[in-house]
Amino acid sequence: MPRLHHFTLDPYSRRMRLALHEYGTPAELRDEEPWAPSADLFRFNPAGTLPVLIEDDGAAISGVEAMSEYLEETRNGATSLIEGNARARAEVRRLVGWFDTKFYAEVAEPVLTEKVVRRFMPRDLGGGSPEMARVRKGLDLLKAHLDYIGRLADGRNWLAGDHLSLADLAGAAHLSAIDYIGDVPWADFPSAKAWFQRLKSRPSFRPLLADGVRGMPASQSYTDLDF
Repeated sequence: MPRLHHFTLDPYSRRMRLALHEYGTPAELRDEEPWAPSADLFRFNPAGTLPVLIEDDGAAISGVEAMSEYLEETRNGATSLIEGNARARAEVRRLVGWFDTKFYAEVAEPVLTEKVVRRFMPRDLGGGSPEMARVRKGLDLLKAHLDYIGRLADGRNWLAGDHLSLADLAGAAHLSAIDYIGDVPWADFPSAKAWFQRLKSRPSFRPLLADGVRGMPASQSYTDLDF
């Protein structure tokens, strides 16, 4: 069975977990702490970043975009997450890039770093109390992203078009990590909420809803499908 090195609230790891499930590929999960990467992680990926997929023959696939394309090429049987003609595939990749660069830089990185990662890091490496100004700015910028997601969801069946795609998984992965700590104002963005509820109800999402972080219980609405 393939093995995935991951961290529970890392959005990129979450996307790979969702994708593996949608492709029908079971994987053993190996927990990593991004603030204290294991020697194994550096052995498999010199960059020391997550996630990393270890195939049955020992081959290591790293880099979230490379891994996404790799799974599409090697696991694409009955399910495709980057399907359609050239323009349709370009739209999927555009939105994945949106979440992985703009959303991550503006929202996920500051909020998760300050509210999650810093509390586990040693003080001499930057651990300690969160910089709440970064958190407030990230959560303020989150509103524009939710508005954009809602407009996409109102005009399409799924974010990139007619079919569930990697774009939906990328968006859900980033948002679900923020949702774990209860910081998504869903009530103010009903179209984005309805889209997320559809994702949250899929079988691939169930393992994520069972996640837990030491000393950080999930928000009350995190496991609620009718939040």
